[in-house]
Amino acid sequence: MTDDVLAEQVDYYRRRATEYDATAYGDLAVARPRIARLVAEMRPAGRVLELACGTGLWTEALAAYADSLTAVDSAPEALAIARERVTAANVTFLVADIFTWTPESRFDFIFFSAWLSHVPPDRFGPFWDSLRPMLADGGRVLFLDEHVDEQGKESYVHDGVVERRLTDGSTFRVVKHFLEPAELTARLRGLGWECTIRRDGDDWVLGEARPTP
Repeated sequence: MTDDVLAEQVDYYRRRATEYDATAYGDLAVARPRIARLVAEMRPAGRVLELACGTGLWTEALAAYADSLTAVDSAPEALAIARERVTAANVTFLVADIFTWTPESRFDFIFFSAWLSHVPPDRFGPFWDSLRPMLADGGRVLFLDEHVDEQGKESYVHDGVVERRLTDGSTFRVVKHFLEPAELTARLRGLGWECTIRRDGDDWVLGEARPTP
């Protein structure tokens, strides 16, 4: 079931690429300043890795601070949009399966937006374990996602799986676990990560995690 839903999830985001910005962020004139503010607060620097970069809205902001930025996504259609949006020489885009991809170097800063809530429970621990060897000494993982208060907008087909509909009427199953800060902090502590999470507005949470020494 997990593999089938994850394959459907990838297909959904490939087909959604051209409408993603409008449906996920609405007015970009409002979204871009908010993204820029949050990235500035994160203080990214050095070698930066962005997982599930999508259409590049966060990539665009991260690139201004990074010495080098590697942006990875499983949807080539989304990356095509990101490549047009972000042409900075310090950015490299890669199409890859985030659950299996292994980088050749380590990073000072790893970031992902609207990705953690799409990680199935049985992949959660292995995903965080995979981040450890990607981090340089003293490195940080930053993530942004939707707060559990937002879960009412989804149509759940069973626990942790929602049905999403594109503008053409096609439907897809997608993994979706909204983030509850206290629960997530405790879960990450059990996996060997020290984490702080705060809300930004009514809809988003921003987390920072470091491996426990």
